[in-house]
Amino acid sequence: MPKLKINQVVLQNNITGYLFVSPALVIIFIFGLFPIGNAVWMSLYRWRVRQGAFVGIKNYADVVGDWWGALAFCVGLTVLMLAYYVWNNAFNRLSERRWVAQLASAVVLIGTAFGLIAFGWTRMMQVGDVDYLHGLIYTVYYAFGTVPIQLALGLLLSYILYQNLFAKEWYRMIYFVPYITPVVASAVVFRQVFSSRESSIANQVVGLFGIEPLSWIAESESLINILFNLNLEGFWAGPSLAMVSVILFNIWTYTGYYTVVFLAGLGSIPGDLYEAAKVDGANDWHLFRRITLPLLSPVTFYLSVLGFIGTFKSFDSIYVMRDRFAKGTTDTASIVIFDSFRTDNNWSYAAAQAIILLLIILALTAVQRNVFERRVFYG
Repeated sequence: MPKLKINQVVLQNNITGYLFVSPALVIIFIFGLFPIGNAVWMSLYRWRVRQGAFVGIKNYADVVGDWWGALAFCVGLTVLMLAYYVWNNAFNRLSERRWVAQLASAVVLIGTAFGLIAFGWTRMMQVGDVDYLHGLIYTVYYAFGTVPIQLALGLLLSYILYQNLFAKEWYRMIYFVPYITPVVASAVVFRQVFSSRESSIANQVVGLFGIEPLSWIAESESLINILFNLNLEGFWAGPSLAMVSVILFNIWTYTGYYTVVFLAGLGSIPGDLYEAAKVDGANDWHLFRRITLPLLSPVTFYLSVLGFIGTFKSFDSIYVMRDRFAKGTTDTASIVIFDSFRTDNNWSYAAAQAIILLLIILALTAVQRNVFERRVFYG
């Protein structure tokens, strides 16, 4: 076949491929890339309903407060990542004499990282947007209080439901129902479950253990302080009881979804592997530890990435369950952004807050990919 004809065939195939993907590209551009670009554009102006004067990065400066503090914070996180790699490298070379020096270097880097992070965060809290920065802390509480528990419960339930149980299809459906239930409706129900009234279901349950009625979604005090009668403050005090109530609702909602996805992953594991391992004398724990967990690592990684992205931008359930008596301890970053947009009517400032949250989500996703993806076993 002549070379010219081959080039024409290749060109036709390329055009056909581009035509097939063009509808998806148009949708991604209209509903994905264009809104992000428009938000960046709005954040550079003074924008209250109508576009005002150009202010550059002033909105970002007002959110961060202190650029040197923000730089120190970011450098601290980078150093912490470097310490992680040095620490892993030391344990991977235990047979060499350098591992002691590498461990010592990792410890020094960890101390430096936490010092920079604390210094940078303190500087930002002094002159930055305190509501938004606190919202980021509450977002971290919300994310790390839900995703690990959902992963653990979803894996456990899927492993149980994958066995030969009576009416296991009904159990699978029951666990999946919370995920398909309208979030706003179920959040309203949970507001009543975690009501501060003595007759609420949550207070009746804790009353069985001799615990006095709690305020739940209206309680701004830290759960650790309540349980252990402490007076901790700041980040290490942990989430408030109101935030814990929201976390419990999120766990109830999404555990069924995690279970179904893990069930799909279990179904893709060849049964021959289990049979061969049993012939070699492996017990149930060995099968779960050496076969099930490694082969489910791609599913676990996928769910963890989506889970953290979802919790960092979660809005509807938190907005419905928030209570003014909680004193903003359930107001995650997305709630603060919405208040800046709707309550304060400051569209450009809300756009700047949203772009910063987007950058944080992208950075978190990149860290997950670099740290955890190499531990994923794809077979």
